[in-house]
Amino acid sequence: MIHLYNTLGRRRMPFQPLERGRVRMYVCGPTVQSEPHLGHGRSAVAFDAIRRYLTWRGYRVTYVRNVTDVDDKIIVAARRKGVAPEELVDGMTARFRECFRALNVSPPDEEPAATAHIGEMQELIARLVERGLAYPSGGDVYFRVREADGYGKLSGRNPDQLRAGARVEPGEHKRDPLDFALWKGAKPGEPSWESPWGAGRPGWHIECSAMSAKYLGTPFDIHAGGADLIFPHHENEIAQSEGADGGRLANYWLHNGMVNLQGEKMSKSTGRLIDLAGALAQAGGVALRLFYLRSAYRSPLEFSAGHLDEAAAGLERLRAFRRRTAPGAPPDPDVLARFTEAMDDDFNTAEGLAVLFEAVREGNTRLDRGRSADGLAAAATEMTTVLGLDLGPDARDDRDGLGGLGDLTDAAGLASLARAHGVIGDDPGQLLDGLIAARSRARASREWAAADGIRDGLARIGILLEDTADGVRWHRS
Repeated sequence: MIHLYNTLGRRRMPFQPLERGRVRMYVCGPTVQSEPHLGHGRSAVAFDAIRRYLTWRGYRVTYVRNVTDVDDKIIVAARRKGVAPEELVDGMTARFRECFRALNVSPPDEEPAATAHIGEMQELIARLVERGLAYPSGGDVYFRVREADGYGKLSGRNPDQLRAGARVEPGEHKRDPLDFALWKGAKPGEPSWESPWGAGRPGWHIECSAMSAKYLGTPFDIHAGGADLIFPHHENEIAQSEGADGGRLANYWLHNGMVNLQGEKMSKSTGRLIDLAGALAQAGGVALRLFYLRSAYRSPLEFSAGHLDEAAAGLERLRAFRRRTAPGAPPDPDVLARFTEAMDDDFNTAEGLAVLFEAVREGNTRLDRGRSADGLAAAATEMTTVLGLDLGPDARDDRDGLGGLGDLTDAAGLASLARAHGVIGDDPGQLLDGLIAARSRARASREWAAADGIRDGLARIGILLEDTADGVRWHRS
């Protein structure tokens, strides 16, 4: 059985979905005011991996991830750039989607945008006003925090303690410093919609309450997001949703840990950020995804160039092992059982990867001794698929998955190397086969310099050789 850590209650507990065989999951998506950074990628990968694992375990998962496309931060950023908020939103939304695709994050089943659900938000606000949990004031509408039963149960914060540091900002019309805005009155030059309380736009927290309820109903199974959203965003979601409907919003609350730089949390306010697109260009999407998954999703994650290099090296170990094996065998059941045990423990991808790399080490040892590792290879393939680690084309040899050598960019270099070693042929494939055979003869004759010359010459034109128990295999670098 799957056990997970529920932030609501702060304890580990068995996962029991509301409906047998089905999971309804809502993940807070990005506020698209600026370029995505490493923290956005971490959250997207963490919950994509959980979604993939639940699907592998046989659940039918409905996965909703929103886009916040109207917000104070968007308005400020658009004004600073001198563009309309809609233009900024369109460009940044495209950038997030592009980066998430590069990380092999599956598209959500629904991706609602806040501006397309203003009506649902107004209906929710109206119910809160009717129940006495919200009040209009000066064109705004505020939620009465002190009237909410159990406020603070997610974050563990006490309203009386919060009051000490709370204050009413200039221009606000709230009656209590703890109250938060459900609807903000229109200001010149800002997006606005008509409402029963005057023209304006929604507050941030009401957006997710309205969209999650529309697409998943209430209660639903899993609400997820970054740990920085626990308070106030998720705490306020619970207060307003449960206040309006009288029931739970979600049964399980999952939160991913933050990405740290030199021990300090990444933050837009301090400028300590790593651009996600830049990291993708440096490491590649699969290596960056592997970097994220090497830590359990709830743990803080320390970023460094060295850690990215380690992930890239691990990725190459996975690819090299696959190239040494043949497809078609059933996966080793003991390996998959250990992987399932690791992942059932709060979706622990760090332990799941440990099982994967142990299978690769054992498989390589078997191959080096002339034994079969097909069952381990099949298990490794299944685990990488579950974790979303796309290893690319099935590069086993020159006839399988690489499309031959017809598109070799340095055909002249290959021909020159072949001539130097007395190899002839009519096409690049024949030349490569001849060079591999010439190298094997040189090795058998202990002519190590000649053998190494062929290997190094091929490496310079982008062809790497691997000596395996089944013979020499090659792949592109």
